[in-house]
Amino acid sequence: MLEKFCNSTFWNSSFLDSPEADLPLCFEQTVLVWIPLGFLWLLAPWQLLHVYRTKINRSSITKLYLAKQVLVGLLLILAAIELALVLTEDSGQATVPAIRYTNPSLYLGTWLLVLLFQHSRLWCVQKDSWFLSLFWILSVLCGVFQFQTLIRTLLKGNNSNLAYSCLFFICYALNVLILILSAFSEKDDSSNNPSFTASFLSSITFSWYDSIVLKGYKQPLTLEDVWDLDEKIKTKTLVSKFEKCMARELQKARKAVQRRQRGRAQGNSGDRLHGLNKNQSQSQDILVLEDVKKKEKSGTTENFPKAWLVKTLFKTFYIILLKSFLLKLMHDLLMFLNPQLLKLLISFANNRDAYVWAGYLYSVLFFVVALIQSLCLQNYFQLCFMLGTSVRATIMASVYKKALTLSNQSRKQYTIGETVNLMSVDAQKLMDVTSFIHLLWSNILQITLSISFLWAELGPSVLAGVGVMVLLIPVNGILATKSRAVQVKNMKNKDKRLKIMNEILSGIKILKYFAWEPSFKKQVCELRKKELKNLLTFSQMQTIMTFLLHLSPVLVSVITFSVYILVNSNNVLDAEKAFTSIALFNILRFPLGMFPMVIISMLQASVSTERLEKYLGGDDLDTSAIRHEYNFDKAVQFSEASFTWDRDLEATIRDVNLDIMPGQLVAVVGTVGSGKSSLMSAMLGEMENVHGHITIKGTIAYVPQQSWIQNGTLKDNILFGSELDEKKYQQVLEACALLPDLEVLPGGDLAEIGEKGINLSGGQKQRISLARATYQNSDIYVLDDPLSAVDAHVGKHIFNKVLGPNGLLKGKTRLLITHSIHFLPQVDEIVVLGNGTILEKGSYSALLAKKGLFAKILKTSTKQMGLEGEATVNEDSEEDDCGLMPSVEEIPEEVASLTMRRENSLHRTLSHSSRSSSRHRKSLKNSLKTRNVNTLKEEEELVKGQKLIKKEFIQTGKVNLSVYLKYLRAMGLCLIFFIIIAYVINAVAYIGSNLWLSAWTNDSKTYNGTNYPASQRDLRVGVYGALGLVQGVFVLLGNLCSAHASTHASNILHKQLLTNILRAPMSFFDTTPTGRIVNRFAGDISTVDDTLPLSLRSWILCFLAIISTLVMICMATPIFITIIIPLGIIYTFVQMLYVATSRQLKRLDSVTRSPIYSHFSETVSGLSVIRAFEHQQRFLKHNEVGIDTNQKCVFSWIVSNRWLAVRLELIGNLTVFFASMMMVIYRDTLSGDTVGFVLSNALNAPWVTDKRPPPGWPSKGEIQFNNYQLRYRPELDLILKGITCDIKSMEKVGVVGRTGAGKSSLTNALFRILEAAGGQIIIDGVDIASIGLHDLREKLTIIPQDPILFSGSLRMNLDPFNNHSDEEIWKALELAHLKSFVAGLQLGLSHKVTEAGDNLSIGQRQLLCLARALLQKSKILIMDEATAAVDIETDHLIQTTIQKEFSHCTTITIAHRLHTIMDSDKIMVLDNGKIVEYGTPNELLKNSGPFCLMAKEAGIENVNSASL
Repeated sequence: MLEKFCNSTFWNSSFLDSPEADLPLCFEQTVLVWIPLGFLWLLAPWQLLHVYRTKINRSSITKLYLAKQVLVGLLLILAAIELALVLTEDSGQATVPAIRYTNPSLYLGTWLLVLLFQHSRLWCVQKDSWFLSLFWILSVLCGVFQFQTLIRTLLKGNNSNLAYSCLFFICYALNVLILILSAFSEKDDSSNNPSFTASFLSSITFSWYDSIVLKGYKQPLTLEDVWDLDEKIKTKTLVSKFEKCMARELQKARKAVQRRQRGRAQGNSGDRLHGLNKNQSQSQDILVLEDVKKKEKSGTTENFPKAWLVKTLFKTFYIILLKSFLLKLMHDLLMFLNPQLLKLLISFANNRDAYVWAGYLYSVLFFVVALIQSLCLQNYFQLCFMLGTSVRATIMASVYKKALTLSNQSRKQYTIGETVNLMSVDAQKLMDVTSFIHLLWSNILQITLSISFLWAELGPSVLAGVGVMVLLIPVNGILATKSRAVQVKNMKNKDKRLKIMNEILSGIKILKYFAWEPSFKKQVCELRKKELKNLLTFSQMQTIMTFLLHLSPVLVSVITFSVYILVNSNNVLDAEKAFTSIALFNILRFPLGMFPMVIISMLQASVSTERLEKYLGGDDLDTSAIRHEYNFDKAVQFSEASFTWDRDLEATIRDVNLDIMPGQLVAVVGTVGSGKSSLMSAMLGEMENVHGHITIKGTIAYVPQQSWIQNGTLKDNILFGSELDEKKYQQVLEACALLPDLEVLPGGDLAEIGEKGINLSGGQKQRISLARATYQNSDIYVLDDPLSAVDAHVGKHIFNKVLGPNGLLKGKTRLLITHSIHFLPQVDEIVVLGNGTILEKGSYSALLAKKGLFAKILKTSTKQMGLEGEATVNEDSEEDDCGLMPSVEEIPEEVASLTMRRENSLHRTLSHSSRSSSRHRKSLKNSLKTRNVNTLKEEEELVKGQKLIKKEFIQTGKVNLSVYLKYLRAMGLCLIFFIIIAYVINAVAYIGSNLWLSAWTNDSKTYNGTNYPASQRDLRVGVYGALGLVQGVFVLLGNLCSAHASTHASNILHKQLLTNILRAPMSFFDTTPTGRIVNRFAGDISTVDDTLPLSLRSWILCFLAIISTLVMICMATPIFITIIIPLGIIYTFVQMLYVATSRQLKRLDSVTRSPIYSHFSETVSGLSVIRAFEHQQRFLKHNEVGIDTNQKCVFSWIVSNRWLAVRLELIGNLTVFFASMMMVIYRDTLSGDTVGFVLSNALNAPWVTDKRPPPGWPSKGEIQFNNYQLRYRPELDLILKGITCDIKSMEKVGVVGRTGAGKSSLTNALFRILEAAGGQIIIDGVDIASIGLHDLREKLTIIPQDPILFSGSLRMNLDPFNNHSDEEIWKALELAHLKSFVAGLQLGLSHKVTEAGDNLSIGQRQLLCLARALLQKSKILIMDEATAAVDIETDHLIQTTIQKEFSHCTTITIAHRLHTIMDSDKIMVLDNGKIVEYGTPNELLKNSGPFCLMAKEAGIENVNSASL
């Protein structure tokens, strides 16, 4: 039928059977024209619909668009001309074949469609459509045949169809031009990311990325150079999609858990009845213990929803999965074309009669197939890695989001370290497995295809080889499961190690004070030892697996070939069979080797999935018992409320009934551990409800007892995400007594605060925390002892200015927990708590009149404090305070400015004469004005020392050779030499076995299959097998050495890192966020453990493999060297471009990752504050931005890898192409075996110095300061400015001064936490700077300001080195008034303390620190505001203990409560880093100096009035 249609032959195979082969013209004009047209018309409607659905605003017309439209317009005109020609021709008598009408008509329609289509793309971001590009490629490819046929016809002198031919040539040229144009990408104004607008050809070859690679080569990339993410893969979009799917799946999983529990409950109820009678006599204790054990067991294994995460992820990302599936399928099918083409090429080389064009055709096909294959593969990888990073981002964001809502019960199971691990390690494991996910089905496909092709080559003999492979699978499987068990163990060790590291970093100051670093270092090293032991086992298993993997192809080919030859004497191995089979075996080797790897990574991911399922499926905080009502007459109402911290323990808050009216100031008092803080937590919804409820009207602001400060500027901390209102802001600063601090801090309110407020004193932290709450305009203020860490006069100022009846918060509802009794007369209502219940409540006067518990507490404390808390019910106490300056009875503002001035300048003692009101008003206003001016100026330039946290240093340029050498040295140079030798021998054996095979296949020509001698045959098989064995054995040896070497290196590097961190000076921890240090110990160490050794090994192996391949090809065809050299040059050039960019992106990735973890651990530690202020959304947003910033670096890095891979594979494909072309050109000099052979390969002070102090030092405890100076960091001003004083043996010295006067710096100086900037400190005749830090610190005792504990037993916290007996420890606990508490604990001294001591109240922690000091009896005791967090009664007890137990010591006490130091021998008054006064209390009270003022302010007239 088609023959009539064309009027000529449609198909005749004789056309191809000649040296000048060609296709019939009819075939070229029908089939080859209709293929591209059919493609276009079939897909066009679908594409147009897609454009219509996703259209955006029309973009402007570009030159490129015009050029394309003009060219297509020309094609349209040409088609019309051709049709016109045919019609004019038809009027003649000659019959014109139908094809001449149909094709131009088809083309007319097609070009109109293309014009429409190109126009429609103006409404898309990506102007060039993939499907038009494919159409142009198809047109050009199909047109080639007709093009060459017409040229040949014309060359033969046949020009009957000249006009038609000319038209065709012009059309073909236009086609090619349009194809070239469509390779260019059009810019779009709406987006600066070229990947959105890249053309089809540019995106499959990743050419759009060229600009970044070039930029990265010229100069190191910065974050600004990296393009932003597409909206579709931004964290927010991903998470919302993920959560929709998660909600459905999680619900199903939860139902399943309930079903499981029901089933188990029914099963168990029967058993339990039988068991009870026998055990009735068992003592109660054992039953309790059993119960606890059962709980632990059941809690860990079953009770959480399982198997929902994978389903959820699949539903979220199924589109990417589908796309990558199709690409992988295409790649796998094309992969099997290569051995077939190789077979054709070898038979072509062996057959002297074959036509040359066939050889060229095979070579071109070889190249095209390889090209398509590598494009498919690279785009498949791109999708997989994209999927991986998206999964990681989703998991990280979900873990963060979950952390904000997780219930306390669930949160208890995780330390901060473990949660950070979920975010870093587990998310990473899931990311890794997604890149492998398709290998599951692809491996099976590849194995089946290989075996079927092999069967075609060698028949049933293949089964022998396959049998061996199948046998190896279970062996690999066993190794894989063993490896998994090791891996799980290691994850646990890693968790433990990171947990300890986190604690060490949080409590580093305490470790330094007590010289406890060695004990903790030992703990970390023990864990690390276990970890490395497991790591080595793991590496050894991996090595054996690699060995089997290397051995299997050799074994398999030896066995298969032997069987093939032995089965039948007619079977002779020829080149075609041997090399095709080896190519197939090589394909087979990959899936068989990968299969165990896939399984392992699946197993690893399954561990992570389980951990994540447990975390993400955990219970949320149940705040149903907290009701928010907006039209309610009370501000807060507790109705029969009972709350507990832990469902398994009894309630902490019991049956509380309490009404608080709007605008009331309610004080909550009670002894240590009476449940005051718990009452507040219950209100904030942090506790588990037992029964009853709490009703709240309005919003809440919260000041926790331990202030939570974020890493940022002081201003950010106070604003806490609110808008800046300058007037209100200055009011708050002034009221919270922060203005004087701003003058001291570098950069004022723009000074950067370290993590957890590490560079602020306790009082400053507390005041900032208070300022944050005050600035937020909330209805209810929950204040958990905000006055504990500040001095008496600042406390008074804050109470009057912020909390009291005339403060900033007047009219708001305020709940104040306090131990300061002298403020109580001014509060509206007092609630006395004891053991979790309300014992008394009422106004101050009512409770006094009642003569109940409160009156009793008041009496004892009044006795202790003398006149400090003058128990007068005088509301007008404002006047009394000013009583010491009789002339002042002005408005309260004056008093404020007085206290301000007084705090600011104790040494400029106020003279009584100059106190005119006008002057004061002016001075206050002026001081505010100048502050404003200053802040403006300061914003312009950074003040020295204002930046605290150093930007994480991003290395640029090449990785220094010294870095590589350091790693190699750590591995041990000797071992490295062995490793390289082993790998080289392996490569040599590889070349040898290939050459041997080539010679073997040559036998088939010599013996021609009839009389193949057995001896010859055995020799060939034997040597081939031996060479294979040598390869395997040396890889095994090399890998074993490398495993040992890399473990050794890991050990050394971790040890060095740990030692350096523990020896780093305190200033390092002030300026480095914990997250960054933890990232070194988590991320970077895991790179050293897992990734580096693998990379090193595979680098050596790949390098040797490339060299050996090139050597073999050049041995066969020496001319090939001429091609290798230019390709090699291009190769190195591409590599150079890539390395610069990739390295920088990797660094950016690592640097942008740390802040995510820092922010996360900061969030976890401040959860109660964030929840109370209801700022969850803001923190989520911050986290999303952080993850997106990291994502864009990772994404860019992935693309850079694909960019490189596409280019290198192109070079590899060209190598094969040229090699095969050489074979065709030089076919006369080469035989088939050579052809097959070529193509089938194509910083700080030391802890202990030499100068040891004399034994028994210090025996007296005399301390001399000689002009001692100190600064925090080199760029800052001095904090201690030349202190000179002598402290005699056994003297008791009290140190007082305003917050920030340098009191705590004095202790830092004694312990050499900070090194001197000048002068010296001499203790008993020894200059402390001359001896080792540990020698010094072990001889001093401190009771620090922040009571920090570590997780572990109580005993470990008191005595980490086990130097003391249990009796001594109990004695110390008794003296610290903790004996009854500890004895009441189930496990006594082995009681587990949770992270940072969270399961003890702050008062109890302070007492434990006292017990620590009692154990470490030394001649010098320093107390740093040690009793700030305890009630007055306990304070009294502590003071008595200290006086009795430390009577033989020199004691230095830093105090806020003046009465605690009134019985000292001497008092030192510090201000602004200088000693202002120094003498006995009596002397100082007589001089009317700063101390006298402070004493009067605290109501102390003489020493006796304050004595106990």
